[in-house]
Amino acid sequence: MAEKQYVIFKLCGEEYGVEIKHVQEITEYREATQIPNVPKFVEGVVNLRGNITPIISLKKRFNLPENEVMESNRIIIINLNNKQVGFIVDDASQVLTMDTKQIENPHELITGVDRQYITGIGKVDEKIIIMLDLEKVLTEEEKKEIKNI
Repeated sequence: MAEKQYVIFKLCGEEYGVEIKHVQEITEYREATQIPNVPKFVEGVVNLRGNITPIISLKKRFNLPENEVMESNRIIIINLNNKQVGFIVDDASQVLTMDTKQIENPHELITGVDRQYITGIGKVDEKIIIMLDLEKVLTEEEKKEIKNI
Protein backbone atom coordinates (compact mmCIF):
# COMPACT_ATOMS: atom_id res chain seq x y z
CA MET A 1 0.00 0.00 0.00
CA ALA A 2 1.56 3.24 -1.17
CA GLU A 3 0.02 6.52 -0.19
CA LYS A 4 0.49 9.88 -1.87
CA GLN A 5 -0.77 13.33 -1.03
CA TYR A 6 -2.72 15.36 -3.56
CA VAL A 7 -3.81 18.98 -3.71
CA ILE A 8 -7.49 18.86 -4.65
CA PHE A 9 -8.86 21.77 -6.66
CA LYS A 10 -12.05 22.61 -8.52
CA LEU A 11 -12.79 23.73 -12.06
CA CYS A 12 -16.43 24.24 -13.08
CA GLY A 13 -17.64 22.18 -10.12
CA GLU A 14 -15.48 19.15 -10.94
CA GLU A 15 -12.65 18.03 -8.68
CA TYR A 16 -9.10 17.54 -9.87
CA GLY A 17 -5.97 16.45 -8.04
CA VAL A 18 -2.28 17.09 -8.50
CA GLU A 19 0.45 15.34 -6.55
CA ILE A 20 1.59 17.68 -3.78
CA LYS A 21 5.28 17.14 -4.55
CA HIS A 22 4.77 19.06 -7.82
CA VAL A 23 3.17 22.08 -6.11
CA GLN A 24 5.45 24.90 -4.89
CA GLU A 25 2.65 26.90 -3.32
CA ILE A 26 -0.97 27.95 -3.56
CA THR A 27 -1.67 31.65 -3.49
CA GLU A 28 -4.72 33.89 -3.64
CA TYR A 29 -5.84 34.99 -7.07
CA ARG A 30 -4.43 38.28 -8.28
CA GLU A 31 -5.02 40.12 -11.53
CA ALA A 32 -2.35 39.35 -14.11
CA THR A 33 -0.72 41.93 -16.34
CA GLN A 34 -1.63 41.01 -19.89
CA ILE A 35 1.06 40.39 -22.47
CA PRO A 36 0.47 40.66 -26.23
CA ASN A 37 0.95 37.77 -28.65
CA VAL A 38 0.84 34.89 -26.16
CA PRO A 39 -1.38 31.79 -26.35
CA LYS A 40 -4.99 32.63 -25.46
CA PHE A 41 -4.90 30.50 -22.28
CA VAL A 42 -2.08 32.66 -20.83
CA GLU A 43 -3.72 35.31 -18.66
CA GLY A 44 -0.50 37.29 -18.32
CA VAL A 45 2.15 37.61 -15.62
CA VAL A 46 2.23 38.49 -11.93
CA ASN A 47 5.08 39.55 -9.67
CA LEU A 48 5.29 36.85 -7.03
CA ARG A 49 7.91 37.81 -4.43
CA GLY A 50 10.17 39.28 -7.08
CA ASN A 51 9.63 36.51 -9.65
CA ILE A 52 7.77 37.34 -12.85
CA THR A 53 5.38 34.38 -13.06
CA PRO A 54 3.30 33.50 -16.14
CA ILE A 55 -0.31 32.70 -15.22
CA ILE A 56 -2.29 30.11 -17.17
CA SER A 57 -6.06 29.70 -17.11
CA LEU A 58 -6.76 25.98 -16.83
CA LYS A 59 -10.35 26.64 -17.92
CA LYS A 60 -9.17 28.18 -21.18
CA ARG A 61 -6.56 25.44 -21.63
CA PHE A 62 -9.21 22.73 -21.17
CA ASN A 63 -11.87 24.61 -23.19
CA LEU A 64 -14.17 24.85 -20.16
CA PRO A 65 -16.74 27.62 -19.69
CA GLU A 66 -15.35 30.63 -17.88
CA ASN A 67 -17.07 32.57 -15.14
CA GLU A 68 -16.15 35.72 -13.32
CA VAL A 69 -13.32 35.73 -10.81
CA MET A 70 -14.43 34.97 -7.28
CA GLU A 71 -12.79 35.32 -3.89
CA SER A 72 -12.28 31.53 -3.77
CA ASN A 73 -10.10 31.51 -6.92
CA ARG A 74 -6.52 30.39 -6.32
CA ILE A 75 -3.28 30.14 -8.26
CA ILE A 76 -1.37 26.87 -8.00
CA ILE A 77 2.35 27.51 -8.53
CA ILE A 78 4.56 24.79 -9.98
CA ASN A 79 8.12 24.69 -11.29
CA LEU A 80 8.08 24.04 -15.03
CA ASN A 81 11.51 23.59 -16.62
CA ASN A 82 13.10 25.77 -13.92
CA LYS A 83 10.51 28.51 -14.38
CA GLN A 84 7.76 29.32 -11.90
CA VAL A 85 4.32 29.02 -13.57
CA GLY A 86 0.87 29.56 -12.05
CA PHE A 87 -2.43 27.88 -12.93
CA ILE A 88 -5.73 29.61 -12.06
CA VAL A 89 -8.31 27.30 -10.47
CA ASP A 90 -11.75 27.93 -8.96
CA ASP A 91 -10.78 26.70 -5.50
CA ALA A 92 -7.91 24.76 -3.92
CA SER A 93 -8.64 24.12 -0.31
CA GLN A 94 -7.87 20.50 0.43
CA VAL A 95 -4.93 18.13 0.66
CA LEU A 96 -5.97 14.51 0.45
CA THR A 97 -3.94 11.40 1.18
CA MET A 98 -4.89 8.59 -1.17
CA ASP A 99 -3.74 5.03 -1.52
CA THR A 100 -2.61 4.10 -5.02
CA LYS A 101 -5.38 1.45 -4.99
CA GLN A 102 -7.91 4.29 -5.01
CA ILE A 103 -6.59 5.55 -8.35
CA GLU A 104 -7.43 3.81 -11.62
CA ASN A 105 -5.69 4.31 -14.93
CA PRO A 106 -7.31 6.87 -17.23
CA HIS A 107 -10.31 5.46 -19.06
CA GLU A 108 -9.68 4.22 -22.59
CA LEU A 109 -12.15 6.85 -23.88
CA ILE A 110 -9.59 9.51 -23.00
CA THR A 111 -7.40 9.80 -26.06
CA GLY A 112 -4.93 12.12 -27.73
CA VAL A 113 -3.25 14.98 -25.93
CA ASP A 114 -5.51 14.65 -22.87
CA ARG A 115 -4.13 11.21 -22.12
CA GLN A 116 -0.63 12.50 -21.37
CA TYR A 117 -1.64 14.84 -18.54
CA ILE A 118 -4.51 12.84 -17.02
CA THR A 119 -2.60 10.43 -14.79
CA GLY A 120 -5.59 8.64 -13.31
CA ILE A 121 -9.09 8.70 -11.89
CA GLY A 122 -9.28 8.82 -8.11
CA LYS A 123 -12.21 7.40 -6.17
CA VAL A 124 -12.96 8.72 -2.69
CA ASP A 125 -16.28 7.58 -1.26
CA GLU A 126 -18.75 8.52 -4.00
CA LYS A 127 -16.56 11.26 -5.50
CA ILE A 128 -14.45 11.02 -8.62
CA ILE A 129 -11.27 13.09 -8.82
CA ILE A 130 -9.42 13.55 -12.11
CA MET A 131 -5.70 13.30 -11.41
CA LEU A 132 -3.50 15.62 -13.47
CA ASP A 133 0.17 16.19 -14.12
CA LEU A 134 0.29 19.98 -14.52
CA GLU A 135 3.79 19.71 -15.97
CA LYS A 136 2.32 17.88 -18.97
CA VAL A 137 -0.70 20.15 -19.56
CA LEU A 138 1.34 22.20 -22.01
CA THR A 139 2.92 20.92 -25.20
CA GLU A 140 6.69 21.23 -25.62
CA GLU A 141 6.15 24.17 -27.99
CA GLU A 142 3.87 25.92 -25.48
CA LYS A 143 6.44 25.35 -22.71
CA LYS A 144 9.05 27.09 -24.86
CA GLU A 145 6.69 30.04 -25.40
CA ILE A 146 6.01 30.25 -21.63
CA LYS A 147 9.74 30.09 -20.84
CA ASN A 148 10.32 33.08 -23.14
CA ILE A 149 7.78 35.27 -21.34
